[in-house]
Amino acid sequence: MITQWDDTSWQEEFLRMKSHKPDVMRLLIKGPRGFRDAWQLGVLHEEYKRLRKKFQQFQEEESQEQ
Repeated sequence: MITQWDDTSWQEEFLRMKSHKPDVMRLLIKGPRGFRDAWQLGVLHEEYKRLRKKFQQFQEEESQEQ
């Protein structure tokens, strides 16, 4: 398995999902500057995965209702 460290697609999508504080927006756009930023970015990635899962479940429910 190859890890793509420069993959920022989730960050761009997460910026569009909800509103963020200015410091979080900077972190998502420019990347981490230190250990604390890297830790916070990891937390944001987990939040992104939870929101994306909920959004996909919502879309599936809507498609089943139609």
